[in-house]
Amino acid sequence: MKIINVVGARPNFMKIAPIHNLMLRTEGIEPVLVHTGQHYDEKMSKVFFEDLKMPMPDIYLNVGSGSHAVQTAKIMVEFEKVVLEQKPDLVLVVGDVNSTVACTLVAVKLGVKCVHVESGLRSFDRRMPEEINRLMTDVVCDYLFVSEESGLENLENEGIPHSKIFHVGNVMIDSLINHIKTADKSKIMKQLGVEKGKYCLVTLHRPSNVDDPKNAKILVDTLKTVSKKMKVVFPIHPRTLKNFGTMNLLEGFSDNENIKLTDPLGYLDFMKLMKESMFLLTDSGGIQEETTYLGKPCLTLRENTERPSTVTQGTNILIKELNKKKIMMHIDDIISGRLKKGKVPKYWDGKTAERIVNMLKKVK
Repeated sequence: MKIINVVGARPNFMKIAPIHNLMLRTEGIEPVLVHTGQHYDEKMSKVFFEDLKMPMPDIYLNVGSGSHAVQTAKIMVEFEKVVLEQKPDLVLVVGDVNSTVACTLVAVKLGVKCVHVESGLRSFDRRMPEEINRLMTDVVCDYLFVSEESGLENLENEGIPHSKIFHVGNVMIDSLINHIKTADKSKIMKQLGVEKGKYCLVTLHRPSNVDDPKNAKILVDTLKTVSKKMKVVFPIHPRTLKNFGTMNLLEGFSDNENIKLTDPLGYLDFMKLMKESMFLLTDSGGIQEETTYLGKPCLTLRENTERPSTVTQGTNILIKELNKKKIMMHIDDIISGRLKKGKVPKYWDGKTAERIVNMLKKVK
């Protein structure tokens, strides 16, 4: 059985790695790794592939950046050539990026069965491009692999047949479990001069947070206040860096020894920092899941989340209103030891890739 596994952006790497690596060891399955190049930084991509012990992609499409329409169209044009040449039995996509929906549409229109890993997640906010990608992908895919119970409910409410839906768990947690011991060997904390449990780790990239001058200023002011209490480690997204620079918001960072601005980090270095931090301040999706597994406090700066189990069961707190006073109230609770207690959702056990591959072996 020939299966094309698609990656397009860095979050995809952590989801594909356990699946692709297991397929390579599974008799009767021939996996082909296709990188669309939706997000591509040669240095960072190389680091991620090395960290995750993945072979380099068999096929690289080199589509680059562009508007959603341009990027999606370029991926479809190039991926169609791959499908026609490779003649796969299945195409497997993960997550919710433009590569996900583009490759799905190509596959199903060519009559190739398509698998969506991390299916059924919903923010119920159609202003998010990712939400549109999720909805469209789930409607046309043949097999839907769900990471948490909310996904089962959402797909049922949308009228998706039960025969297409499989609750397999969270494959990102497979990657975390597979590499956590290696991450412990990282020297990143020494390089940054931070100590275990004495710093906050920050990631910000959502347009609502970093493109809006008012919101960006609130966040920068908040980080400056946090830095008076502890060190702040901030691997800064290229667009965030550009926007903050344009808005003249970086001036208060350069002379602040407690704010550690870094380039984007590799998977193992970031995991080490996440594991040893006091808490995380983020607008990412996947980090909400990883912190829940690690039992690490996470403050998510978004109006909504497509991963509600991280809030209802895990350690995630959703900060719906971007208000410095409210953010600091939660941070002071964490510093004082008033932590939210969480538990790990069902099937977040490091065996999700195994469940997926075993089910795919039965596909006719």
